[in-house]
Amino acid sequence: MSEFEGKVAAVTGAGGGIGRAHAIEFAKRGAKVVVNDLGGSVDGAGEGDAADRVVAEIREMGGTAIANKASVSDRDGAKSIIEDAVNEFGTIDILVNNAGILRDKTFKNMTLDDFELVMQVHIMGTVYVTHAAWPIMYEKNYGRIVFTSSGSGIFGNFGQANYGCAKMAMLGLMNVLALEGAGHNVRVNCLGPGATTRMTATVPGRTQDPDNPPPERDPKLVSPAVLYMCSEEAPTGVTISASGGHYNLNAVFVNDGVDLGVDASFEDLLPNAEQLLDMSKAHARERPQRRR
Repeated sequence: MSEFEGKVAAVTGAGGGIGRAHAIEFAKRGAKVVVNDLGGSVDGAGEGDAADRVVAEIREMGGTAIANKASVSDRDGAKSIIEDAVNEFGTIDILVNNAGILRDKTFKNMTLDDFELVMQVHIMGTVYVTHAAWPIMYEKNYGRIVFTSSGSGIFGNFGQANYGCAKMAMLGLMNVLALEGAGHNVRVNCLGPGATTRMTATVPGRTQDPDNPPPERDPKLVSPAVLYMCSEEAPTGVTISASGGHYNLNAVFVNDGVDLGVDASFEDLLPNAEQLLDMSKAHARERPQRRR
């Protein structure tokens, strides 16, 4: 038996691509899955039956799943994802926040509406669904939550100011909730995925077919990292990148810096700029302690 047998998992944006892969992998191991997907286009417009198709897939292979077609960007819709899990399966154990949209343009050409919508879906959608699941996990002293970040936020990517901003915000939310959930066995981590999906197909110059990804870009190769972050032995407060069967930890490093005392001025700092920026002896930043 898998350790996921009988666990209740909700995966947002699971109607295709990476989210679908997560949902199927959980179901294969006996988890009961809420497959959420609005079914709209990559830019967030419209709706459809993508969630139903994935549920049918899971049921055909003998798994257990239900569909939820709410938008994570709507507070009531986001809450309904967790309500459906509780009403159908009795609880929520695992939440993978994967839903997202793209509206890529350079910052100069980007409208504030497009900036706000991407932020609303990615970060606020993640907040809404997590906020609904949090008290249940907190009270029963068990929960596993994954936020989907991206190299676009962690490292930056041209033409994705809105997306990158939302994806880096995931790390800030994770850092705080990992501390707040530590005493209640609620573990919170971030994923930095790399795969060919219909979202990446919108990037100029990309020619890979999302329906037939090359082996090294298959979304299913991202899912092992998510299952690890949702396992009994899951870490908390870490960011793991996953692409093409390669998995690595992303972490914050700091140097010893320059100590110029309480009377420091710009004129004092300027000649020490080289030392200030020197990362040759950098070390991992010590995590703050949990406060009650």
